[in-house]
Amino acid sequence: MARVTVEDCVAKVPNRFELVLLAAQRARAVAAGAPITLERDNDKNPVVALREIAEGTIGLETLRHQLVSGLQKHVESDEPEEDNMAALMQASDWAGVAQEESARPAGISVIDADEDDVIEAGEADVDVADPQEG
Repeated sequence: MARVTVEDCVAKVPNRFELVLLAAQRARAVAAGAPITLERDNDKNPVVALREIAEGTIGLETLRHQLVSGLQKHVESDEPEEDNMAALMQASDWAGVAQEESARPAGISVIDADEDDVIEAGEADVDVADPQEG
């Protein structure tokens, strides 16, 4: 094959977008040192990858699997995970859980800001600004 055209490759991979992804994956593998399955003929890696796809010398399913596994950020495991939610819920210092009134430092009380728009901290009263007011 003197010159590779897209029509030669579309017979093997009908979707042109998928063809580009597979050829790019194969070209990266060749650049990383994977053995090529045909004569190079002074061609660059992307052309070699397209020629391999067009001639069918490379397994497309293997190439698809390599592409997908290379793009995955989280590899799923077959082992079931333990449910740690019950242990987290029982922890006394779980983030965001309100402490009992007796466990708060002396002199600090909390008032519902929705009703009064005031939060008392010790002796000082602090007005909570309404974000809708300018």
